[in-house]
Amino acid sequence: MSTTADTQPANVPVYGLLLAGGRSSRMRRDKAALEYHGRSQLAHAYERLAAKVERAFVSVRPDQVEDPVRRAYPQVVDRRENLGPLAGILAAQEAHPGVAWLVLACDLPFLDAHTLGHLLGARDTGGLATAYRSAHDGLPEPLCAVYEPASAPALRAWADAGRSCPRKFLIQSGARLLEPLDPRALDNVNSSEEYWQAMQDLDPRQATAARRIRVQYYALLREQAGRSEETLETRARTPRELYDELRGRHPFTLGPEVLRVAVNAEFGDWSQPLAAGDSVVFIPPVAGG
Repeated sequence: MSTTADTQPANVPVYGLLLAGGRSSRMRRDKAALEYHGRSQLAHAYERLAAKVERAFVSVRPDQVEDPVRRAYPQVVDRRENLGPLAGILAAQEAHPGVAWLVLACDLPFLDAHTLGHLLGARDTGGLATAYRSAHDGLPEPLCAVYEPASAPALRAWADAGRSCPRKFLIQSGARLLEPLDPRALDNVNSSEEYWQAMQDLDPRQATAARRIRVQYYALLREQAGRSEETLETRARTPRELYDELRGRHPFTLGPEVLRVAVNAEFGDWSQPLAAGDSVVFIPPVAGG
């Protein structure tokens, strides 16, 4: 694979792409909507990215175009399926050819402006890409990287060959790798535990602040609570912690192992993070199923 871009024009513009098309399967709720800095992580990351580039876009899947968290931003919509982040990069390069792309994951709550500025200042305009070296394993960090215009045909060929890992692309393309200025700046958050630890590190007061949650009860739980719903201020971080708190208020006889939980009208996980304004339903087994 070629590692140089002999015909690349000088001073090509740099656009920004915020990757927000993931399914957040491990977090069990939309990571772009999680709040770290008093607003959604997507809003915070987009502002940080937009300050460093000529134009900035949010990468989305086709089914996310009208999503309330994403629709307020300029978008690049995936054109290929089952490629993960690579689909967003390819769509951006196809929509706006001839520019360099600063590609950024939206789940980097510790990322600072200095880290982005250093990456742009040290980019290899004569190569295919520039990225940071992971402080954990020494491999390239493909989701905080600059992809030069010359990388577009190479990335298309990579995808056409059935490959989708942008990290392996960076390794094989001989991308310029930089040592991270702050190793934690590139740490992402994939689980409820990691989210609450990040919250604690970034803003301990916000991490422990009470959140207003609406809770609905059905069947036996409604009978035992003596009501069908209630709204409460709670410091519970997950549905499991919330249910444990509610068992101290109401004479519930059912353990969480026999219940299902739904958050904001979608079946969820007992360990997913709760946010202010959430609506939680604990669903007991019913006769016949």
